[in-house]
Amino acid sequence: MDQSQTNARLPLIFALIAALMLLGAGLYFFTDKEEVERGDKAAYAAADAEKAISAAGISKTERAATEAIVRAYILENPEIITEAVEILQKREMAKRMGSAGNALTTPFPGAVGGNPKGSITVVEFTDYNCGFCRSSVADLNRLMASEKDVRIVYRELPILSPTSRDAARWALAAAKQGKHKAFHDAMFAAGPANEQTITAAARRAGLDMARAAKDAASEEVNAEIERNLSMMQQIGFSGTPTFIIGDQMLEGALGYDALKAAVDRARKKG
Repeated sequence: MDQSQTNARLPLIFALIAALMLLGAGLYFFTDKEEVERGDKAAYAAADAEKAISAAGISKTERAATEAIVRAYILENPEIITEAVEILQKREMAKRMGSAGNALTTPFPGAVGGNPKGSITVVEFTDYNCGFCRSSVADLNRLMASEKDVRIVYRELPILSPTSRDAARWALAAAKQGKHKAFHDAMFAAGPANEQTITAAARRAGLDMARAAKDAASEEVNAEIERNLSMMQQIGFSGTPTFIIGDQMLEGALGYDALKAAVDRARKKG
């Protein structure tokens, strides 16, 4: 084999060897409940790469030299491993969010804030016993006031205590009366969820109490809560507040600036 043939194949050699090394590094960093399944896929990918190297007629000497170059580059620039893993995580997260389909951005009737016809949808998973959710209320209200094309879809996710579920039921009952936002803000202003604060928030929101009590106990409301809990597992997060904005998932009390930046990114992507 002459030098020109060897040089022509160098990009292929580099790509195959780098892929193998990054694959191993990625598996080291990127392990979770899907570890076994991912390990199987990695083994198949490594075997495919080995076959490709063999088919390309790459000699042991060429491979050893290329591995040394790639290894040296990775050791000198280790941040590329983290970057590669982050990209992989984002892609997998986008797939999981995509698998939720339109159900993710389709609100329980009435559980909407901002512009109901807004072109940018912000989905918030929230719990009325969550202090970080409480601190995010003002940021979301500011976002709705400043970004007129934003629609907020509230998803009740009662994961912190039994009283969280009680409050979530009443929030959805309020939605059925077209007063979800009023109850939502009043509930967070009232403090941790309990029988007294839930009743106070419901009255402050102007609910028909008898109707709300009936709706809060309905199968329709219970089914919505279970649907949201299933979405949490499907998408792969475990806390509140969690925001889904386009293909972005943001967790925690981020503040107005971070929320607005995420909205701007979603708007640019269309």
